[in-house]
Amino acid sequence: MPPAAETPPRAQAVRHFGRFQLLGLAGKSECTMAWRVADPQRTQELLLVLPRVQPPDGPALESWNQGLRRASRLAHPNLAPVVEVGLQDGWPYAAYDPGDAATLAEKMSAQGMPGLELATLSLELLQGLAFAHEAGIAHRDLQPYLVLLSAQGVPQIVGFEVAPEASGTAPLAFDHGGLRAQRDAAQRDLLTFGVLLHHALLGRPALDQPDTGRVVRSLPPSGRDVVRLPYGTVQIPEPLRAIINRATDRHERHRYRNARTLVHALEGWLKTGSASGHGPLALLLDRLARVGLLPASPGAAVRVGSLAGMDRKRTSELAAVVLKDIALSFELLRVVNSAQLRASALGGSGPVLTVRRAIAMIGTDGVRQAAQALRPWPGPLPEAAALMLEQQLARAERAGQLALRLRPPGYDTEVVFLVTLLQTLGRLVVQYHFPDDALQIRRLMQPAAAERPGEADDPGMSEEAASFAVLGTDIEALGLAVARHLGLDDAVLAMIRRVPLDRPVRVAESEDELLRMLASCAHEALDALDLPSAQHGPALARIANRYARALDLDGRRLHHALQSAPEPVAVADSALAPL
Repeated sequence: MPPAAETPPRAQAVRHFGRFQLLGLAGKSECTMAWRVADPQRTQELLLVLPRVQPPDGPALESWNQGLRRASRLAHPNLAPVVEVGLQDGWPYAAYDPGDAATLAEKMSAQGMPGLELATLSLELLQGLAFAHEAGIAHRDLQPYLVLLSAQGVPQIVGFEVAPEASGTAPLAFDHGGLRAQRDAAQRDLLTFGVLLHHALLGRPALDQPDTGRVVRSLPPSGRDVVRLPYGTVQIPEPLRAIINRATDRHERHRYRNARTLVHALEGWLKTGSASGHGPLALLLDRLARVGLLPASPGAAVRVGSLAGMDRKRTSELAAVVLKDIALSFELLRVVNSAQLRASALGGSGPVLTVRRAIAMIGTDGVRQAAQALRPWPGPLPEAAALMLEQQLARAERAGQLALRLRPPGYDTEVVFLVTLLQTLGRLVVQYHFPDDALQIRRLMQPAAAERPGEADDPGMSEEAASFAVLGTDIEALGLAVARHLGLDDAVLAMIRRVPLDRPVRVAESEDELLRMLASCAHEALDALDLPSAQHGPALARIANRYARALDLDGRRLHHALQSAPEPVAVADSALAPL
């Protein structure tokens, strides 16, 4: 790069740039540079941001000015306003008033920034970035020296549209037009922002390269380097690790597509980690009040009508009708496990885990009232999301049926069935309340062939990592929080937490532990059937071997149970567990 591009003309000799006295270089990259200057006209310090390459001709300069004029019209608390746009000796510049603010580059330390502080700061910056992108404006060179942090902790981005449009290996042209170019520039901003977060969290630049633009060009699709947060060296919350790693993922299809999705993930993590006491439930409290936990399953009106003539039927027959509707079953558990009812009717005993007992406590009228309180199918969901929820409900029921076929003799059918259903609570809640996020999670989990010859296939993310990257919390943690909201205690929560796939399964030491293993085995078996058909046999054999001692299971028995699981089973069986 020619010496003239290193600093403005005559800066090294006289330390002036036109009327401005140069106080110090705030930072530079291949695309931009920023100088702190004294302005005699305003008698104040300004921050000048300039491109590193002069516009080669009049049309290029006009293109640069048009981009700056568009950017200068943006008004957002996290975007620093442009106080002056000018030209000096062929060098265009944008001037900003930094006030008492320091740059992020000046604030970063070798120890890195605490995760909570960085996430809070990033959330504000992303709000500004999303606002700009939605107005068709990109930054094009997000660097630590182009982020200002005021003494009050308010972050602002400077330098929008200062950098020339970049492509390939170097800045090429001052052409900021076109919808495709705007979209690509916005997605590049997000990738650059992820590199910036990586640097700030660790306290050292990714790939030992402080220029974020150079790092981005080293990543796919233009390069082959990988930027991921390391394990073990720094204590990083796992959700935040997953969020930042997704932002810089080597697979383009995994990365955030727009700033709002990254905002959503960070907001989710900050809410679940807040001191409000609600944890993951904070994401859902408002929606639970407005649209309920789940909508009544299709055909609910017929079932409610049938309940009207069943006052004299056996409780087990009433329960069989209720259990056909997962939402109604969960609603009855919520009603009877409420603190007030449990204290008065149960004398402080453990939670109710059968529909039969719930019916005995509140009567047929109580069941009808609970059914009528549910939102009609499919609630606020559009058609495609409703179809996915219906499939999830059917899958949950099939898992419950499979668990029934695998249960040892003497275990209450309703408890087995409901515990298995409750292990799907997180997935069902996400599909109903956050259908777009559920779709993102499924896409991130999908395996894909290698994008280039010689590279390994992409196995897809785990459900935990994908939910962290999208929601900022784990799907299972969300399900457990909702289960506690239903009034279920720690013993039940332990049962509905699936057995981790990376832990060996040992012989159960209690009935509760065996119920947990039974439900987990059923879900793992159905998950195995989601694999390509050639992998079904080996995957099911591994599951049978994993649960062989705990459930007295072998491959033949598991295969037979799967073959018959779609068939209806009488879940409410009073002969097994009388009231």
